[in-house]
Amino acid sequence: MALYSEKVMDHFTHPRNVGIIENADGVGEIGNAKCGDIMKMYLKVEDNVITDVKFETFGCGSAIATSSMATEMIKGKSIDEALKLTNKAVAEALDGLPAHKMHCSVLAEEAIKAAVKDYYDRNGIAYDKSQFPDEDCPHCHE
Repeated sequence: MALYSEKVMDHFTHPRNVGIIENADGVGEIGNAKCGDIMKMYLKVEDNVITDVKFETFGCGSAIATSSMATEMIKGKSIDEALKLTNKAVAEALDGLPAHKMHCSVLAEEAIKAAVKDYYDRNGIAYDKSQFPDEDCPHCHE
């Protein structure tokens, strides 16, 4: 059995939604250069719907693949739907990740949440702070 699924390899070699959104409505950055994975997500939001999403990721193939898949999964969805996206759902959509790479899917989930939090902050929208990760990369301290 291959270490990575065909979907992981496809999203790594042909990532979707790579880039920057100028004048983004929300931007979230998660990770730590010390551990080697940094994800930055950009959101464009209209009427509470994510109309565009782009990412920049510095990291391994799994980090790039999870970023790509996560953007595909939230594009066209409401903010509330995007907040419900879990790292497990991202990994499942990629037909799995090796156990030692699951933290990449966690980073993708947290980058989306950080971008939504930024959107809320920029627009003065009240939110439950417990829905959002700390601004730090917990697996980098292991």
